[in-house]
Amino acid sequence: MTVRAAHFVQTSADTFLPTDNARSRWGSDHLNGPALVGLAARTIEERFGLDEFMPARLTVDLFKAARAVPTTATARLVRDGRRVRNSECELVQHGVVVARAILVQYRRSSAPRGEEWAATMDLPTPIGVGDSSHLTMGSDDGGWSPNIADHQNASRKRFRNRAVDVVQGVTNSPLVNAVYAAEGTSLVTNLGTAGIGYINGDLTVALARLPVDEWIYLQADSHWTADGISTGSATLYDRVGAFGTGVVTAVANPAAQIDFSDDAVLLAENL
Repeated sequence: MTVRAAHFVQTSADTFLPTDNARSRWGSDHLNGPALVGLAARTIEERFGLDEFMPARLTVDLFKAARAVPTTATARLVRDGRRVRNSECELVQHGVVVARAILVQYRRSSAPRGEEWAATMDLPTPIGVGDSSHLTMGSDDGGWSPNIADHQNASRKRFRNRAVDVVQGVTNSPLVNAVYAAEGTSLVTNLGTAGIGYINGDLTVALARLPVDEWIYLQADSHWTADGISTGSATLYDRVGAFGTGVVTAVANPAAQIDFSDDAVLLAENL
């Protein structure tokens, strides 16, 4: 029986041991962003998610570098309202909080009367990929390919992603897959001609609906920088269309800049 790749192995009710899949290129003992935001999303949803409520916004603050050590995930319900539910999660290592997440859920209902404005945009997909297992990155100047170095340019970027399971033996939920993909907002907005020199300190994911399957696309929408600070946003979409937005803020980290042209780094390797 083939064991699917995962970021963590659960060792107790609230403790998780990182695997090699969770390691980051920012440091040999650092954990990557998708692993952390995925664990936070899974923890809150597992404990406080309800079918009649839509997980509309998740914000994760990544305010301390997480290491490859046992990680405790705690959660609590902040507000249990008729139409709005708020809950939060903390990821703790050696007694220190390394990340904190807040989830806002809205009760599902019918839409109000009338019509509203909606953005129209081109949502490109790679030709001939179908349901293959390849993660694929795209840029206006580089086309589509699985090699990040092909897209170290100054043009608009996007990628097609399928999440690694957060916990070994447990298939991700649609929410976790969406949050995992949205963490790539930092990649598609901060990747430039010399690689990535900004490290994101947070992620906000806003969702109108959940993705229809495991394959999720992300396309950069904005990228603004000043004084070593970066902010970027991206649209999440699937084979049906756009369904959400990712937003990150980041701080310059030139001493540890990741230049993907130094070696052949494929998207299967996490940041």
